[in-house]
Amino acid sequence: MTHALLMALVAAVAPGQKAPAFSVETTSGKKTLDDFKGQTLVLAFFPKAFTGG
Repeated sequence: MTHALLMALVAAVAPGQKAPAFSVETTSGKKTLDDFKGQTLVLAFFPKAFTGG
């Protein structure tokens, strides 16, 4: 997922609304929203400049 797409999703989802389906590449492989069904999910992301990667 690109930063621009993620920012568009953040802008489009208001508190209390269901999040749209998405997938992201993580350090432990691809994750989807469905992987966290029934759990509380908080997305935290930082620009690459702040991650050392």
